[in-house]
Amino acid sequence: MPHLVRLTLVLALSLAVAAPAAAEESGGLLRGTLGKLLGDRPLAEAQEDAPAAAQVVPESREQVQLSFAPIVRKVAKSVVNVYAARNVVERSPFAGDPFFERFFGPEGFGLPRQRRQQSLGSGVIVSAEGVIVTNNHVIENMDEIKVALTDGREFECEVVLRDAKSDLAVLKVSADVRLEPIEIGDSDQVEVGDLVLAIGNPFGVGQTVTSGIVSAVSRSLRGVNDYGYFIQTDAAINRGNSGGALVDMNGRLIGINTAIFSPSGGSVGLGYAIPANMTKVILRSARTGDAVVRPWLGADFQTVNAEIAESIGLERPIGAIVTSVVDKGPAAAAGLAAGDVVVEVNGQSVDSADMLGYRLDTAGLDTRAELTVISRGERRTIEVKLEPAPETVPREEIELPAQSPLGGLRVANLSPAVAVELGLPGDKTGVAALSVARNSPADAGRMRPGDIIRQVNGVDITSTRDLERILSRRLRTWQFVVEREGRFLIIERDGPLIRQFLR
Repeated sequence: MPHLVRLTLVLALSLAVAAPAAAEESGGLLRGTLGKLLGDRPLAEAQEDAPAAAQVVPESREQVQLSFAPIVRKVAKSVVNVYAARNVVERSPFAGDPFFERFFGPEGFGLPRQRRQQSLGSGVIVSAEGVIVTNNHVIENMDEIKVALTDGREFECEVVLRDAKSDLAVLKVSADVRLEPIEIGDSDQVEVGDLVLAIGNPFGVGQTVTSGIVSAVSRSLRGVNDYGYFIQTDAAINRGNSGGALVDMNGRLIGINTAIFSPSGGSVGLGYAIPANMTKVILRSARTGDAVVRPWLGADFQTVNAEIAESIGLERPIGAIVTSVVDKGPAAAAGLAAGDVVVEVNGQSVDSADMLGYRLDTAGLDTRAELTVISRGERRTIEVKLEPAPETVPREEIELPAQSPLGGLRVANLSPAVAVELGLPGDKTGVAALSVARNSPADAGRMRPGDIIRQVNGVDITSTRDLERILSRRLRTWQFVVEREGRFLIIERDGPLIRQFLR
């Protein structure tokens, strides 16, 4: 493309991001400039006659001064710095171990020491009453949380809701103040190439604005939250930006900046934001103060890859294939069967199992979703009711005592509701680990949330009461059979010695 036309496109792009108040003036300026550049002739003629080395400079002060400043002025007051802290007790890793205490005594490891652990991040004001959204990992396990506004004011906050699955948290300013909220946009309308701004507190230096484009949508990034579904941007995001705002050219929130992909720890142009529509789901739950309850289909899914697509006769890999269906669940009632491929939810495309989970969650509870399904090569539409997962058996949630070989482990009886919380297949039964206390015997035994305890010393475990009963025995040697991600692990404990291997 000749240089003249390339410059014309750049100028058009710059004018398109001008302040809304100056849109009409910018439009006239654009038409006038294009008329001068093209000599009031059709674009095709100008392309043919334009000299290869033609250069054009800005012809007015207005052209030179086009910037993102109007958008920043509109939204900057809605982005806050988040400071969280807690006291951490540090003790020797050998303290409490019977083997070492036998030689050194209980006092041989010195007194526990306390230190102050701090976390820095960002947040977004979404309500004039002081409701703020940030990332869960910014405030997780913290006992003191403060936010700082752009005008220098600081307020203590309380946690209204935490949701580890989405890595989002909702805070409420303790003081009775009126703040300036941001407008939340529709993240499903975001397209690759859209201009965006990222606003946050990188490295704790203070509020910082960076610009870029949306470089990908529906990007999968595992290990950050349970969805793996993000908006990708090349706007610079660094440590401390977590919880900050990703905004469009109308000043609307389209994402919560959450993570970066970087081999060095600094920004390399791969930043990830949780879509704003997921923020709306969390805020709906925060209004009632309850935990986030998500729709349950009663089916498990897997992303269709090239091999699966070829085996079932699809032209290309797309959608989420059903791997199992729970009896009497919503999916079974709607006629969904193993081998069916879901490619759309309410007319919106589904490229992966992660995207399917996102589409269902943002659709909301107590509604009916329309699924477009490819079944045995035929495309059909079914309607499924979106309802909470049931607790078919009592949870009987307990925390095992500290003197137990699995002390510090919180467990519950598995039901579809508990399975959804832990991200497990809906047809699993037994006793599952909900959480593991740090520096506990269960932590030393390398137990993880989501582990299903199948056997203890050869005895099958079917309920939390079974587990509690057998662990009340005073034994030196223990053997645990644990199901983790479809595999079986054997954990053996002989006093302080622990071994773990696959069966």
